[in-house]
Amino acid sequence: MVVRDHEALAAFERIYRANVGAITRYFARRCVDPQLVADLTADTFVRAITSFPTFDSSRGTAASWLYGIARKTFSAHCEQSARGTELVRRVGGRRELSRDELAELEERIDAEQRGRLLLERLETLPDVEREAIELVHLDGLAPKEAAEALGVPKGAMRTRLYRAMTRMREVVRDEVEVQANEQV
Repeated sequence: MVVRDHEALAAFERIYRANVGAITRYFARRCVDPQLVADLTADTFVRAITSFPTFDSSRGTAASWLYGIARKTFSAHCEQSARGTELVRRVGGRRELSRDELAELEERIDAEQRGRLLLERLETLPDVEREAIELVHLDGLAPKEAAEALGVPKGAMRTRLYRAMTRMREVVRDEVEVQANEQV
């Protein structure tokens, strides 16, 4: 079902404007190709607008709902890539990005990639802990929202965050010690 009510369209537009940057950054941390970042962001919002009539704000925030959709969109993309297939389903009306739009998107991606070392360390964490840190500390969701986005209880999210932060502290501490020993 597609949103047709003017009030609902206005509400979705507010949600889109408030979250499009964060969703773009979510994909920019995971992809280096600006066109792919734009495609995945667009796919996320196409999925969101088609399911907007079923969005229930009493079950969670719009941000957590969108991150859940973005996560599923990225997961579907990865599954298709792993099978070696191209994305065949295209939404009509898409166009290539202009040079200015690509340059702006590349700047965003470059800014996100400045923290690449820390993100590389995040990759050493178990997936459930890495996702918890990404949603809360990188994407800015509250732990409750991150739990909603991942479909887990709040207590499980708190446990994942605690374990992840403990492991990250150990990794950073170990790396600092190695660097200090190399300088001697």
